[in-house]
Amino acid sequence: MNCAILGYGTVGTGVYKLLTDKEKDIFQKSGSNIRVKWVYDRSFRRIKDYPLPSEVCTKDPDVIFNDPDVHCVIELIGGIEPARTFIFNAIRKGKHVVTANKAVLSASGPEIWKEAESNGVLLGYEASVGGGVPVIKTVKESLVGNRISTIVGIMNGTANYILSRMTKERKDYHEILKDAQRLGYAEADPTFDVEGYDTAHKLAILSMLTFGQKFTQDDIYTEGITRIAPLDIDFAKELGYRVKLLAIGRLNDDGVMLRVHPTMIPDTHLLAQVDGAFNAFYFVGDEIGKMLLYGMGAGQGPTASAVVSDLVDIARLKGHCSMKPLQTKVLSKASLKKVPVASLNSRYYFRFSAVDRPGVLAKISGILGEYGISIQSVVQKGRKEKGAVPIVMLTHEACEENVCQALKKIDSLDVTMEKTVLIRIEDLSALE
Repeated sequence: MNCAILGYGTVGTGVYKLLTDKEKDIFQKSGSNIRVKWVYDRSFRRIKDYPLPSEVCTKDPDVIFNDPDVHCVIELIGGIEPARTFIFNAIRKGKHVVTANKAVLSASGPEIWKEAESNGVLLGYEASVGGGVPVIKTVKESLVGNRISTIVGIMNGTANYILSRMTKERKDYHEILKDAQRLGYAEADPTFDVEGYDTAHKLAILSMLTFGQKFTQDDIYTEGITRIAPLDIDFAKELGYRVKLLAIGRLNDDGVMLRVHPTMIPDTHLLAQVDGAFNAFYFVGDEIGKMLLYGMGAGQGPTASAVVSDLVDIARLKGHCSMKPLQTKVLSKASLKKVPVASLNSRYYFRFSAVDRPGVLAKISGILGEYGISIQSVVQKGRKEKGAVPIVMLTHEACEENVCQALKKIDSLDVTMEKTVLIRIEDLSALE
């Protein structure tokens, strides 16, 4: 099977290297010779990392689309455009496609799936979620006999690496971010990872597969980790929790609620033990009960491994397209209500920054009471220097809409110095 790689960056290099170095192993396992005929890149800046024969290199993508001997196109450019256009071009030329592009799939997945079906080609996208963790294949194949009610995941290695080190070392977010950038765990511009957008793209893809309806990033409440301080990590530890950036998808009688935000979870739960750049995906199904997948969620090797997994599937099925296991019927005709996060009922952690004088606590608790928010416990530590002191409160279950209104009023008080830090608390057993 002849294939072409679009994009010779970190992952493109890893895919070419894996297909070249392990050619014999792949043949033994798949029964097919997978050969790279073309590699497209605009600059080939990474060619020094793993040199390419000059005859496979091209800076003209149309050479690939118009070559009848290319059976499969591997899109590894990233971003929305020109990646989306390239994917459609390849499909319309009758070529199978493998992609690691979560941004394109979260925005245009159903349209791409429909186009692939119309043109009788296969589409593989295992590498778009979870890197080397086979979460897409598990949802599409292993769990088809289940009605999945819950998805909870740690889906971004950069954010998890930062929070893990903050937990273990009590260092500031910005200090650890610099280390993560130096070590290659974070991009020069880390916004996509630390603000939760990357996680939201992945949750959108998994939700479409699991719940059978189109979801985009706009349907997902998204909040990042940049306001989490070592003080919050310390309080969480004292209270028996760990802070994780979680993606949560929950199906109930009201519809589907999708959200991404920092979350306190019990330190005894399996997800609380997932550290560093690892990813984990926790599902609850009516037949399987609880299931956890765990592994490296990013990086050259794990992502290349997932890409090659899709290539092998396509190679095995070439000439037997009626089976089409990669072409899962993604969207159902049923319309599920998209439940807004404002209707969420949860427990909450608040950290107020307030002046140290009599009556402050009464003012804050009075406003919370106005909005029906019941306080479970209060922790107020003594002031070590002039200025504000932290006041930490844990609440009983409350409505998100009421919480937001109360905090807006509290933050406008002349006794509060900074915007309140809010972290939702999840008793994960309640999600089941």
